[in-house]
Amino acid sequence: MKIALCFIISYDQILHKEKLWQEWILPNQDIINVYFHYTNYSTISSEWIKKHAIPQKYIVNTTYYHIVPAYLSLLLFGLKQDPENQWFCFLTDACCPFVSPLKFREMFLENYKYSIMSWKPAWWNIHIKNRANLKQLTPEYHLSNDPWFILKKEDAFKCVNYSFVNKKIYDMICSGIIANESIFAIILHSFKMLKNVKNEVTHAVDWSRMRGPNSPHVFKDGNETDISFLDQFSNKNKYSMFLRKVDKSFPDNLLVKYITDVVDDPLTINRRQNIRNMEMRLFFMKYRGVLLIGFFIFFLFYIFLYINVRFYE
Repeated sequence: MKIALCFIISYDQILHKEKLWQEWILPNQDIINVYFHYTNYSTISSEWIKKHAIPQKYIVNTTYYHIVPAYLSLLLFGLKQDPENQWFCFLTDACCPFVSPLKFREMFLENYKYSIMSWKPAWWNIHIKNRANLKQLTPEYHLSNDPWFILKKEDAFKCVNYSFVNKKIYDMICSGIIANESIFAIILHSFKMLKNVKNEVTHAVDWSRMRGPNSPHVFKDGNETDISFLDQFSNKNKYSMFLRKVDKSFPDNLLVKYITDVVDDPLTINRRQNIRNMEMRLFFMKYRGVLLIGFFIFFLFYIFLYINVRFYE
């Protein structure tokens, strides 16, 4: 099983914290694939981003208000490129890790069977705002979801399939603005799968200090208010794995304490043991058929030898 980190970098085509990302991914490189949806490959300056850029044929036009097709392109390519991809984590150029690599691995092994996405009934007046064109849907589909979240493989298939099978409704929803904050909850609800989603926040974001009507706080200075928020959010939201709206100038050393494992810490030691146990169980689950066949063959061979030895005595 693997994790697909799906980045949408439509503007400057950079990662604000690229070096941090590379260092964070390295310990889990055996289970992580990285994908970038971009605007123009020839203007990407980072060789690392170019290396992980999805093929041009999967690139679609995006704007702040219309970005859903980029999500679907990343899902479609990720599902085709590596069937082992079990989690699809959607990220932006201003996102960064918010847990240590070891904790991230543990969280994946504990929750790989679930999508994790905060959702609720639409909180805006659907008759005034045309967000996702919800007024054209029945009330049970007047839903909203966080714009950045994690989908499991089965739900990713459903989303891609919906965009083809129900293209007319899909296009109608996407023609409304900011459809990415509704359509995934709508799709999963239509398949009766939304109830199985862990309704939790995966990307920390500070809406208490908004830059504008639709824009949360940008972490730039690393002041006491920023640190206080990060500490409180980390303690209160056990599924938060990433941090949104991190400026290039935000001090790396303040992020390091959230994404670094303390080698001799008892929690780290317990986490490593927990991971070993879970990976061992998953190994036996994956290869139990082969192991049973091998055991059966060994058993038959043993019986054959036993009979022959007794026959010649």
